[in-house]
Amino acid sequence: MSVEKNRDIRAEIAGRRALDVQSFGAAQGLKLPEERALPVVPFLQDPRVICEIKRKSPSVSNIDTSLDPVELARKYSEAGIRSISVLTEQNYFSGSLADLIAVKTALPEMAVLRKDFLLTEEDVEVSFRAGADAFLLIASLLDADRLKSMYELGIKLGMTPVVELHSQDDIDRASGFKPELVGINSRDLRVFKIKPLQPLKIRSMIDWACRIIYESGIKTEYDIDFVKGTEFDAVLVGEATVRDSGFAGKLAAAFETSALGTVAFGDSLPASKESERFAFFRRLYGRCKPGRPLVKICGITNHEDLRKVISLGADAAGFILAESPRKVSPTFIESCRDFDILKVGVVVLLEGQPLPDEIAALLSSGALDAVQFHGNELPSQYLQYPGYKAVRIKTAEDAEAAGRLPGPVVLIDAFSEAAYGGTGKQISPKLVQIVAGQQTLWLAGGIKPENVCRLVSRYRPELIDISSGVELSPGKKDHDRLTELFSEISRAGESGAEE
Repeated sequence: MSVEKNRDIRAEIAGRRALDVQSFGAAQGLKLPEERALPVVPFLQDPRVICEIKRKSPSVSNIDTSLDPVELARKYSEAGIRSISVLTEQNYFSGSLADLIAVKTALPEMAVLRKDFLLTEEDVEVSFRAGADAFLLIASLLDADRLKSMYELGIKLGMTPVVELHSQDDIDRASGFKPELVGINSRDLRVFKIKPLQPLKIRSMIDWACRIIYESGIKTEYDIDFVKGTEFDAVLVGEATVRDSGFAGKLAAAFETSALGTVAFGDSLPASKESERFAFFRRLYGRCKPGRPLVKICGITNHEDLRKVISLGADAAGFILAESPRKVSPTFIESCRDFDILKVGVVVLLEGQPLPDEIAALLSSGALDAVQFHGNELPSQYLQYPGYKAVRIKTAEDAEAAGRLPGPVVLIDAFSEAAYGGTGKQISPKLVQIVAGQQTLWLAGGIKPENVCRLVSRYRPELIDISSGVELSPGKKDHDRLTELFSEISRAGESGAEE
């Protein structure tokens, strides 16, 4: 889906709904009972999965315009799902309150969430009378007083409000009443693009205890593992289960309490193979600081430089394990184990080439937190390990292909015939913009003190990766330039608060 520059789809939908309410009323022209007919069902009990009923979406247009909401709800129930989200927005999702009423009437034991662009307290009352057990509040659509008022009304009625947070501003709006159940959408509702790491970033900013639902973008078993491994409390899935209701069974099995260990909803999850596999992303995004990107300094070859980058506030250090003037040995990486920084090994593998045993051993032992795959690796190679793919881009086709690669993120670097990285070459602005329009931006290539403020201010990358731009010579960092780099990063942060 292409989106015009500066278009805000979220605002369009909310504006259209406000006009419809003026014309047809909050009940969409339906005659609702004055009193609720069915008891409220506790929302989001075991399993910790919400499957959605929707016919279309601005992101993919039609999903299944002929679906029968009751039939689909029954399939979800048979798969073990106990919580359902029903889209009731009419113009962009082809939903209606009638769908919600039909589902709740046919399956009164199911907990039903009304998902819509709700704007007033009357919307909450209508949701209650229509049979919803829970309702979504999109914080960015409401001022702080209205958000709190709608939330408190839902609590008074015995419902479960789910407060969806997209930004620091949203968090500030909700901080006055500290909602117990928060949804964080991996889909940017302004442009309807998926950014899998966005929920981790927003979660790191929330300063009160709450349960958090990871919303949207779940289509594969890898995605299921990612949400489990990054330790969210629950998951909401839309398009994938509408297209294949059998996927709901896989979700139910993955998120039922027996699969997660005997823990109460909201408690910390026990260690698992998924939590170990995705611990790098969880720890990295736990280091987010308002107004500045995450920073990885690559090409570390000695303890003195490592101590310096840690003292300046770097979030990750990169160790080259491929042929390079900056190459280090596994023994050196072992010697860095106790340094308080995330450690990333950089490899360059051929298509189908296995990860060398000594590098896999560094991951298993915890000496490395992740691997950056910077060669011609296939998804089947890099997705099985803690880490991420890096690609060198030269053309618009390269940039577009990078956005389609599986995995939560791709680091982009400048193309060079001479080497796979550390060349000091920059990516053209046009290509950076293409990638930034498709995915979370992790940026490498020619970043240095002289340009970092401009690059961060212009592109707002979530992570920047610097190597040759702060060196005296390959493998030896210039401590004065490192200090200048971090000063310039801070200056960029002062010019732009968190969006």
